[in-house]
Amino acid sequence: MTAHHDTLQVGAPDPELRNSPIYDEMERDSLDPDLAIETGACYFNDRRFSLGDYVCSGDELLKCEERGVWVRRGSCHPA
Repeated sequence: MTAHHDTLQVGAPDPELRNSPIYDEMERDSLDPDLAIETGACYFNDRRFSLGDYVCSGDELLKCEERGVWVRRGSCHPA
């Protein structure tokens, strides 16, 4: 999937700010059920995003998915 021109560019995650975990598509199904992940929102550099939101971190397209994790969905640059 490629990003639309209006997908927010959030830059690189700052380790000193709140960030939800980022997973590859295949890793998403193997999330540890004991992980204390907030449901209903994802965070990137202290900014809250709703489930289903897309952002660009560099050229990676991320989608906020259930359990409040980011899942890599491809490139932010058209092929």
